[in-house]
This record gives sequence, C-alpha cells and structure tokens, in this order.
Amino acid sequence: MALPSPRTDDGHRGLDAFRSSPGRALAAFDFDGTLAPIVEDPRTSVPYPGIVPALTGLAARVGTVAVVTGRPAETAVLLGGLAEVPDIVVLGHYGAERWAGGRLVAAAPPPGVDLVREQLPALVDSAGAPEGTWIEDKDRSLAVHTRRAADPDAALELLRPHLERLAEHAGLVTEPGRMVIELRPQGVDKGAALRSLAQETAARSVLYAGDDLGDLPAFDTLVSLREEGVPGVTVCSASEEVTEVASRADLVVPGPAGLAEFLDELLANLRTHPS
Repeated sequence: MALPSPRTDDGHRGLDAFRSSPGRALAAFDFDGTLAPIVEDPRTSVPYPGIVPALTGLAARVGTVAVVTGRPAETAVLLGGLAEVPDIVVLGHYGAERWAGGRLVAAAPPPGVDLVREQLPALVDSAGAPEGTWIEDKDRSLAVHTRRAADPDAALELLRPHLERLAEHAGLVTEPGRMVIELRPQGVDKGAALRSLAQETAARSVLYAGDDLGDLPAFDTLVSLREEGVPGVTVCSASEEVTEVASRADLVVPGPAGLAEFLDELLANLRTHPS
C-alpha cells in the first residue's frame, strides 16, 4: 500500500517536508478516536493494534513524537502503553500536564473544578438526564457522557445549557466531543499545547492527527505555523459521528485502523528515503 496523498497543496508540502527531514519534525497525536478506538467506557480504551510499535518506530526517526490529549497524562500513558515509546512526550488535560521520561509535571487545578465536582451529580439528576448518562472525573476536569443513553445526541442537547451555566459559574469552559461534554479550566487547548511544543523543539515541520472537535484548535495552530514558515500536515482519523474535522484536514484516514496503516506506510517511507 502506497503512502496516502494529502488532498491539499499545503498538506502535500507539509508531508514532503516531514519526510525529507524527519529528524527535525514533530509528530503529535490525539489519543481517543485517533490512536485508540472510541469505546463505551473510556477506562477500557487501548490503542489500535500496531499503533504503539509504529510510534516506537517513528520515535527512532522523528525529532519528537507526542500525544496531546484531554485525558490526564498518566492515564493515557498507562492505558496506551506509551512508556514503551522512547522519548515520547504526553501532554495531558489539553496541555496542563506534561509526562516525559516517567516524570509528570502539572500545576494545581483551579478551584472551580472542585465546585463542579460537588454540584455536577445533582445538576445532572435535576436536569432529567436519561438512563445511561454518566460522569467521568478526570481530576482536573469532569466529563458528562451520553453514549450509553438510548438517544445520546438528544441527551447531550438536554444537558448542554445546564452544563454551560455551571461551567460559567465555576469559571470553567465546556468542551464538546463525541457524545460527551467536558467542563474544564480555561486557557488551555490542544492548539496552545501544540504551538508550545513546536516552539520548544524548534520543529521544522509538524504532523498532527486528531478526530474530534477538541482537535480543531491544533489544526488552527498548524495553519498559523504554516503562515510563519513551518510546513505541516493535518490528519483526520475519520468517523461518522464528527464530520467537521474531516472537512478541515489535509488527509483523511478511516479511524484508528486507517491511522495504523498510514503510520506503517509513513515509517516504511522514512526508512526508504532517509534524511
């Protein structure tokens, strides 16, 4: 199978730059829905078969390999087996946490998170959330999932205004996702996290892969980096649940399985055409 071709000129230039000088490149990936298939219980999420070996292979050729996730960094490392990938950087909670070399660095969460933790269960009940709605406590944020409900989209729309009011009261923001709304601190997103990492590593090209609305700020950052002279390529791990991300990406692959194939082909291509 040949390496897939981006559908945009900017994507072509970005992937070419990545391939020509991988040692000065940054490859960053979302976790859920990108490296790992979406599952009903996120506590059981694991990377698609072959993903971790592919990341390990990339780490030997690419300047920096990173995961940028809304999960706690240590959770992503544990569920993903990411400690096996040499020198990987995991930015958790949209960049508020950093795991590298077995060490976690994180600032204290704002007090609004404790307020939401205290009030959210009663709010969900009083709003009439249907059976199957559940709350995930992510330490620095809380997420309300409706995937298990009979009508997940309707349940999410029912809860949305209540969650937005609570987040505003607590000084937090809401982050919509695939059958989930997360209440999290302001001032952090995947775009800011990606830009900081690209600057820190002096990346000469950037590849970013994601699947959900929370990945769009990273796509925006990559567009800005291009305008500043740093080529890059955006990759969507596509699903039927979110179409906007695919419409914004330079390259679309069919979910984590498609990403695994893409990474294998990319790695083979880097070995065939060393920098």
